[in-house]
Amino acid sequence: MNITAVATWTEGWWAIEIPEVPHVYSQARTLDRVAGMALDAVSLHTGRPQADFAVRVDPRLSPEEEAAMARATAAKQAASETARAASVANRAAADTLHAKHSTRDVAYLMGITTQRVSRLLSPV
Repeated sequence: MNITAVATWTEGWWAIEIPEVPHVYSQARTLDRVAGMALDAVSLHTGRPQADFAVRVDPRLSPEEEAAMARATAAKQAASETARAASVANRAAADTLHAKHSTRDVAYLMGITTQRVSRLLSPV
């Protein structure tokens, strides 16, 4: 059975509610312990083994925290896209330079090692 552990931060604890199993509540000090505590509570309440349940943790954050997470996620995605673009540009620069210049000169011009130039020039 799939269950959701809805975790809400309250006064130093994550308060846990399991909507699929009414009247089952628990708490945990840290978010990484929410799933285990939810399993314990549901197992005790239903008399079924923990292996019968799959838990999805749903942490409820404040609007300020949600906004901060959204900004961080967007920044990570932008950084990843920039890194991919830089990789493509580096490979293109190495290819263009290597058409006329030695690997050592390409490394000097690009400010990287000759080994890195060789990796850039090798087929993907």
